[in-house]
Parts: sequence; C-alpha cells; structure tokens
Amino acid sequence: MRWTLKPKPEEEKINELATALQVSGTIASLLLQRGISSFEEARQFFRPSLNDLHDPYLMKDMDKAVARLEKAIENEENILVFGDYDVDGTTAVSLVSGYLKSFYPNVATYIPDRYDEGYGVSFKGIDFADDNSFSLIIALDCGIKSIDHVAYAKEKNIDFIIGDHHRPGDELPDAVAILDPKREDCDYPYDELCGCGIGFKLIQALAANRDQTIDDLIPYLDLVATAIAADIVPMTGENRVLAYFGLQVINSDPRPGIKAMTHQLKKKTLDITDVVFIIAPRINAAGRIKHGNHAVELLTEFDFEQAQQFASEIEAYNAERKDLDQQITKEALNQIEENGEQNRFTSVVFQETWHKGVIGIVASRLIETYYRPTLVFTKSGDKYAASARSVKGFDVYNALEACAEHLEQFGGHMYAAGMTLKPENYTAFKEAFERVVQETIAPELLQPELSIDAVVRFGEITPKFTRILKQFEPCGPQNMTPVFVSNNVFDTGYGKPMGKEEEHLKLFVRQNNSEGIPAIGFGLGNKHAIVKNKQLFEAAYCIDENEWNDKIELQLRLKDIRN
Repeated sequence: MRWTLKPKPEEEKINELATALQVSGTIASLLLQRGISSFEEARQFFRPSLNDLHDPYLMKDMDKAVARLEKAIENEENILVFGDYDVDGTTAVSLVSGYLKSFYPNVATYIPDRYDEGYGVSFKGIDFADDNSFSLIIALDCGIKSIDHVAYAKEKNIDFIIGDHHRPGDELPDAVAILDPKREDCDYPYDELCGCGIGFKLIQALAANRDQTIDDLIPYLDLVATAIAADIVPMTGENRVLAYFGLQVINSDPRPGIKAMTHQLKKKTLDITDVVFIIAPRINAAGRIKHGNHAVELLTEFDFEQAQQFASEIEAYNAERKDLDQQITKEALNQIEENGEQNRFTSVVFQETWHKGVIGIVASRLIETYYRPTLVFTKSGDKYAASARSVKGFDVYNALEACAEHLEQFGGHMYAAGMTLKPENYTAFKEAFERVVQETIAPELLQPELSIDAVVRFGEITPKFTRILKQFEPCGPQNMTPVFVSNNVFDTGYGKPMGKEEEHLKLFVRQNNSEGIPAIGFGLGNKHAIVKNKQLFEAAYCIDENEWNDKIELQLRLKDIRN
C-alpha cells in the first residue's frame, strides 16, 4: 500500500482557525484540508442545519416539474413513479411516491426488471403506463439519456419529468422537465446530489404549495441518508446535511421497513458505515436476486408485522447474493490466472452463466486482488452486459467513452459504470479497453493509496480531540474519516493475530511513555512479525470507539503498519 500524506495547510491559516475555534492545530488542519477556513464555515460543518438546504427552485426546470405535477393532480391524472432497481432508485421511488400518496391517490410505482428490461427507462415500462392510462411518468435516478424512450412516450401522449444525477449526453430528452444539477445550463449551487436527493428536492418544492415546511419532510430523510450512503456520493454540502438528519431518523423513528431490517442489531446507534454495510446491501439484494419491487414494498409498508415479513424475504435474497458473489469471484480469479492476465492494466472477464445481479460486486472484489480498472461481463439476452469498477483517481467512464465504437450502450460515473455490447465485439473491446487504460492511467494509480491526513502524537488524542473528531461525521467521499500516522509506536507485548485464519491483528500500543491504547487491524494478521518483541513501527489508523458489553472505549482502527 502506498502511503500519501496530504499537504499540510499554511501554518498561519492553521493558527488563525485554531484560535478562532479554540481547537488544536491538528483539528484546524483537518478542517482546512476539507475547504473549511472560517468560523462560519466551521459552524455549518459542525452544526448541520436544515435551514442550510438550498431553495429547490434554484434547480433548472423545477418550476416546470411542479407546474406539471400540480396540473396532473388537479385533472386527476394517473402518475407513475419510475426508478432504477438499485438502492438510490428504489429509495427515490419510495420517497416521491410515498409523499404524493400522502395527499393524492392516483399514484403507482414501476421498477424495471434487471434481467428483462435492464437499466433505466424501458419501452416495456412505457407500454405499461400506456396500457394502464398513466399520462405522467416521473423517472428518478435514470432518464437523462433516454431520448428515444421519451419520444416513444410522447407519441402515446405520456409526459415525462426526469430527476437524474448522472452526466447528460450532448442531447437531452424532450421531457416536460429535466431536474439534473449536472446539466451545463443548471446553476443549482450543489451538483453532487444522488437520485433520491433529487427526489427530495422535488417534494421540497411541492411541499411549499401545501403550506408545509422542511420539518414536515423529516420522516423521508431515512430514505435519503440510505441512498447517499449507498451511492457513494460526496459527503459534503447538502448531502452531509441530509445524511446527518437522515441518520437521526434511522436511529430515533425509522419507517417500519428500515426498522424491520435493523431492530435485532445489538448496536444501539447506527452510523453511516452501518447504513452502507447493513441496510443498503439488503435493499440492493431485492433487485439483484429477485426484483426491485420488493425493496419498494418494504420501504413503503407502514404495518410493522408486514414489513418484518418483507424484510425476512429480503434477508434470504441477501444470503443468496453473498453465496453467488463468493462463487463467481472465485471463478473470475481462476479465469484471470488461466488466461495469464495477472499483469495486465485491466481485468476484463466473462462467463455467460454468471448472475447479472452480482457482477458489480464481483468487480469490486476483483479489485481487492488485482488493483486496476475492472469489468465483469455476463450474457444478457443476445448481448453481453458488464459492470465496471475503477480504482481511486481513474475515470472509467472516460475510458469507456474512448471505446464507445465497440459498445451498444453505456452509462455511469467516474468509478462505476454499466454497458452492453454484441458478443462479436467482446474481444476487440477487451483489447481496446486495455490499450486505453494502459495509455492513460498514471502508474501510481495501480497501487492502492492510503491517504493520511496528519501526523499526530498519542498525547494529542485527548477526550476533547476525540469528541471533536466525532463531529466530523457523517463521513464519506471528500470528508473521509480522518486517518492519522504516528511514529515510534510499539506493542506492549499483548499483540496477537486473531480470527479463524489469524487474518486480523489485535494490539495494545504505546508511543514513548504514553498511556496504552487498544488497536485492531482487520486483514493485517500477516504483519504480526513487524510488532514482535516491542519493535518500533509506524502506524496509520483511524480513531474509533469500540462498544462492547455496554462499555465504550477508545480504540485505534489500524489501516496499515510498517517498519
């Protein structure tokens, strides 16, 4: 692993901010690294407020979207809320449909079948709308490139409102309104909202017409926080505010569907990491293994007993998903070895029987072994479909764009994308993708980077220091949990590997004459030799609180250690 220490801000700025906030220089440095340089910016960061959310009407076309919706309600039209089958899409559909149904009955939802229809707006979905007399479709977390689909709907006198957060193409669909802060002609102050976040801005705008305030919309924030965590969008600006208050809802008064997934957990207070690893995979499992409709049913059910039934079904899908991704990962790793492709710049694998619902997870798993841009293909109808995942700092979407001549369609983000191609183009695409990545990726990006915020002494880790660090949460991209490094650390003699295969490392560490601190290094069991016999080493770590038997103690979560 490549350790990179972030540049330290100017000493004068550190001292100014530390004095203004009455905090240590290290805390001031962490804030400056996150673009927070004044008392007021720090207040907004440490004290998130729903009053800091932007006016939804600053978003291009919001006035048109609200006007069309109000007209539909006035004329008693049927409204179809359409969304992608992942966490962001199903939470967005649950949020917008749930809000509309709170005062208007003629609302239904539609999630496309991952296998039959694929990603995004589908002709089958539009036919369903036509057959069932829907005259308005709200597409969420998809639609920004659905030019042909929107034109097809228009021929059937069905209007579209699109709420998307993906990058638009050169041409926009002919929809009544397109809500997407990434539009070049949109001046909305924050362009990193997820699809569910766009849905929230829409209901925020609608709420103003009903004499409702932001306080009336707080019950919907458990959905928004879940989508923000799952979609790995930056934890800055509005996203951080929405996630902060959404976590409060999850921990105090979640909707029955979320409560059904979490009520048996021993942990009393869930953080954003728990949302990522406990709630999100279960919601995702519905669309991966069965159908995204199951997730919407769970998230919009208000009878707790029924929600528990839905949750137990989804738990079974999640268990099946885990088995599948382990099996396919093993097969994909074998394929790379059999093809002698261990030293390429990319991993591109294909097996026509692989389950389409887990190939994205498998791509992420392969990166844990071969750290490079990765595509996992399977057969989908008469085409090959793939999920792409990238490494930190490399834009896989741009790389796919450079290979577009071989693809039928593609879409996504810098770090994750999806695509389809004709079987006869697979080999040519695989070689083109390898060539493009080889020519454009910086060599250091092929080695995992451990980004370190600051060098600290154990003596700095005081109760006040850790209390302030907790206020950096919720953490995520562009506001990651701070990582520190300390030198001349030694284990007091209690260090030992742990776990079934001794894959983890448990230590009790000191620096000079400091007090001892427990430390845990997941996946670092193979580095036990570095800490034997009280040898001095460098430790890179996050500062955690470990909750055990109703007791909370400080703990270092080791990211890496070295001589």
